Amino acid sequence: MISVTAQSLKNDDKLKDVPLEQLDWLVKNSRHYELKAGDFLFKEEAPIIGTHFIISGKIKIFFIQNGSMREITDIGAGTITGYLPFSRGKVAGADGQATEDSQIMTFPVEKSRELIVNYFELTQALVHVMTTRVRDYTALAQQNEKMMALGKLSAGLAHELNNPAAAIVRGSISLKKHLNLQPETFKKALSIKMTGEQVDAVSNKLFEVLARKERPALSLMERTDKEDELAACLDDHGVDNGFELAENFVDFGFTDADIDEMHEKIPVEALSSVLNWVNNNLVTEKMVADIQDASQRISDLVASVKNFTHMDRAGDMQFSDIHTGLKNTLVMLNHKIKTSRVEVSEEFDASLPQVKAMVGELNQVWTNLIDNALDSMEGREKNKLLIRSLKDGDFVKVSIIDNGPGIPEDILANIFDPFFTTKDIGKGTGLGLDVVSRIVKQHRGTVKVNSVPGRTEFVVCFPFNG
Repeated sequence: MISVTAQSLKNDDKLKDVPLEQLDWLVKNSRHYELKAGDFLFKEEAPIIGTHFIISGKIKIFFIQNGSMREITDIGAGTITGYLPFSRGKVAGADGQATEDSQIMTFPVEKSRELIVNYFELTQALVHVMTTRVRDYTALAQQNEKMMALGKLSAGLAHELNNPAAAIVRGSISLKKHLNLQPETFKKALSIKMTGEQVDAVSNKLFEVLARKERPALSLMERTDKEDELAACLDDHGVDNGFELAENFVDFGFTDADIDEMHEKIPVEALSSVLNWVNNNLVTEKMVADIQDASQRISDLVASVKNFTHMDRAGDMQFSDIHTGLKNTLVMLNHKIKTSRVEVSEEFDASLPQVKAMVGELNQVWTNLIDNALDSMEGREKNKLLIRSLKDGDFVKVSIIDNGPGIPEDILANIFDPFFTTKDIGKGTGLGLDVVSRIVKQHRGTVKVNSVPGRTEFVVCFPFNG
């Protein structure tokens, strides 16, 4: 074993300002031992027995999540871990296992009071180690929180983008097949003998139908009745494929009166071919419109992602419409909203002036608050989410209100504490609301919560001019 002395400890930058006599006392009151590779220095949820000084070797810090090992970090020679003065931790938060033969010096927790009372410089050095550890762990946990949030948003976006992308693929395949059938219809149309006036009548009717903005919103029963009526009218006029035409004509608001009007203006023997030609054009129009809608949906999603992350913008405060960030956040979380069957209501004050803010960071606030609200309503029925904005003097107030079970009164005071979480392991780090609080404070604002069963309201308030 390596001989541990006061002088060898003083060579460590963390302990260099500690008097030798204090380090000598530390060495004499500690337990010195070796761990073989595979041995545990500490176990998750086991009581913390003391302050561990890693003299040599390497310790892997990890925890088990969903049956799999999740490694946090490796610590080696010179690391001080375990209990530190004034720490409130009583049990280990993870497993520490030697990955190679390691030499350990452990100062027992039972002697901590004597340390604090009699050895100021040593206590001060160890407290500094603790603050560094908290800072490093906070940075790691915050990064983990961001990655978890990104994972949630990515999963939702994948679903949101997949639907219109699949629609484009289906639509293009169907359109290609449909166009392959056009020559036969075109051939029949060319064989029709009609006057210029009659051709104009058909053309005008087609454009009139396509220009109709109001399309019927029909129930299944109403649609079936309309199709049957239209199919019967087409059959009465001797039109081929009457039922097939009726299905499509109903989508475009075609009526019996439209069919009768065309019957009056074009030759009887041409009506069937003309209406089938019109139907083919309407089918083509519908397919192109579906592809266009799906493409626009993808474009809108990409624009929302860009605005949400505030790409291509500086990180400084700038004026922007607060409602844009709220709406983009809802777009980003739309898949989760639909999955949880949540009815979203927006009560936005359109007269609000623009706010001076760090837009990207403010979007993190809306994401955390709305995501938490959706989590609280998971598995429940008749879920409702209300987002409200209003002006209060020189301040803007944004409320996120859900009708979930509420936050228990005994933990309400702790929800903004770092690392405090009621979620299952793997679903949260306890930093979401801490991030919210920190960002709102950067904007010289406040965030408050009022909660009773059936109604939880988070209110974010900050000045318009930053």
